[in-house]
Amino acid sequence: MFALMTNKEIYRQFLHQLEQIYSSLEAMTITDWTFETVAGVKRSDLIKNPDQVVENKIILQLNSCLTELMQHKPIQYILGEAWFFKMKFKVNDQVLIPRPETEELVQLVLDDYNNKKYSQESGKILSILDIGTGSGCIAIALKNNLTNSVVHATDVSEGALEIAKENALNLKAEINFISLDFLNENSWHQLPNIDIIISNPPYIPFEEKKILDKNVTHYEPHQALFVTDSSPFIFYEKIAAFCKKHLLANGKIFVEFHEDFAIQTAAIFEVDYQVEIKKDIFGKDRMLIINKK
Repeated sequence: MFALMTNKEIYRQFLHQLEQIYSSLEAMTITDWTFETVAGVKRSDLIKNPDQVVENKIILQLNSCLTELMQHKPIQYILGEAWFFKMKFKVNDQVLIPRPETEELVQLVLDDYNNKKYSQESGKILSILDIGTGSGCIAIALKNNLTNSVVHATDVSEGALEIAKENALNLKAEINFISLDFLNENSWHQLPNIDIIISNPPYIPFEEKKILDKNVTHYEPHQALFVTDSSPFIFYEKIAAFCKKHLLANGKIFVEFHEDFAIQTAAIFEVDYQVEIKKDIFGKDRMLIINKK
């Protein structure tokens, strides 16, 4: 790209480059997002003013973004932002990029609890625990939609907790963030008894790394993605054990899991709980709703 180029020319070149490594739809989505954020140019602006000349400094910024994108770096990390539940979250390589499937997990909770039973007028308070909070997207979305709740969120990564705390401050959500390794049962005394436990834990066996996209394996935190091949269900086993003492009467558990392991994941909880498998927007088994029997 060069100086004294128009919106239309730059957009076309940017899109053409991205189509070399992304599908046409993905390339267009990324291009639109980049141009709106970096250049303040929306799709409607391209239609209205296709021949408007773009400033040199904007061209340089777009070039910089394109260079990173062509190295498979996710646009969310390049721009430092991601959208979740219609809220903008700060993200970097310390946290996973929030995904639509996880929005569905949050919506399952809201469908069960966002009603008059837990309104401010009722005086009833829900206690919620988000295990492995990352950017804080789950905890913050729940807190901002279930106003009569106390939300606790844990993570083993101090870098992730820094981002989560910043997001909570920016989005005006009061969250009790707790730094601990949930796999260490000796740390559980730091956590209270809970009505709702929710988690999108690491669940990808490390052997699958070789088949994942570069934008995932090269940039997103492996600690938040992968589990050992020998213990792929470790987080679900720990959650089940934790719930035996910490899940309150009539409490529920909501977890996201690997699409290939629905039966195995459900089986971990079925001894002590009623388990329902839910599909995501792509028709894949993706979430469990778990009730005490």
